[in-house]
Parts: sequence; C-alpha cells; structure tokens
Amino acid sequence: MLSSEEFIKLLDDNNYDYELNRHEALYTVEDSYNLRGKIKGSHSKNLFLKNKKNKFFLISCEEFTNINLKKISKSLGLGNISFAREEYLKDLLNIKPGSVSPFALLNDHENNINFYLEDKLFNSDFVNFHPLVNTITITMSCESFVKLMIENNKKIHIFSTESETIIKTYGE
Repeated sequence: MLSSEEFIKLLDDNNYDYELNRHEALYTVEDSYNLRGKIKGSHSKNLFLKNKKNKFFLISCEEFTNINLKKISKSLGLGNISFAREEYLKDLLNIKPGSVSPFALLNDHENNINFYLEDKLFNSDFVNFHPLVNTITITMSCESFVKLMIENNKKIHIFSTESETIIKTYGE
C-alpha cells in the first residue's frame, strides 16, 4: 500500500502539476479554516461510510455542504449507511482518522470502495485533498485529479446534493 511519500513520488513521476502545502495536523473541516486564503481552490469534506451489507463508500463534497446521511443514502441507492469504523480506514486504505481523501483510494486495489464526488468540487478549478496524511494538503486542478483517478482505475460518480442524483460517471 502507498504511503504519502510514495503517493507524492507517483505524482512527480507522472508529471502531475500540483502544489504541496505542509501544515499542522488537521482532523476536521473546522481545523482547516485557518488555511483559507493561504491554500487556493475548493476545500473538501470526506466521508468514509459503510452499509449493513459491508459495502464501502467515500463521499467527497465541498466543505460547507450539509450531508444528510439518510437522504443521500436513499438518493444514491447506498442502503443503510453509517460512518465506517477506524479499523476499516487502516485495513482498506492504510490511513488514520483525519486523513480520509480520494487519494487513499489508490490503496484500494480491489476497488471495493465506491467513490462519489460532489458536483461543486467537480466544477471547481482547483481541489484540495490530503495525500494519506493530515499534515499535508495537495492542491491540483480538478481536471488533473479526475485524470489521476481514472489512470489508476478508479470509478468516479459525480453527484448533485441539490438534485440528489448521479450526474455522470467516469472510469471503469
């Protein structure tokens, strides 16, 4: 499984354009507020979820989006979902709490985790995610982010919280 250093090397080796921002450990969206204005682009909230049938989901949305788990699970057809326990973060994604991001999906070699990206982030010029640790934030264009995910065999469901639908799907 990739470490954050190996992930950053992957970005460098494949000539992705990105900015690396080092900072104090961030565990919540509120923790990151002091970085606004210092790090460009849209900031995210990332929810690692599990349903009763042991299916896993990562939902990445704009930091101020209010996610109602019951409503989103019904509209996206996810079943009865709740936050996945910490041990699943370690076992499936090789990360700790506070480090959840789509980049960790590169450690999901079996593609067992379904990824949903909110259209507000998808339509942003730049997005920000932790590279498997919460002491660094990677800023990259959303176009490069989508390209990275597709090149690493990840499916991305673009969804709208407003219309409560999947708008488009990229990848396998």
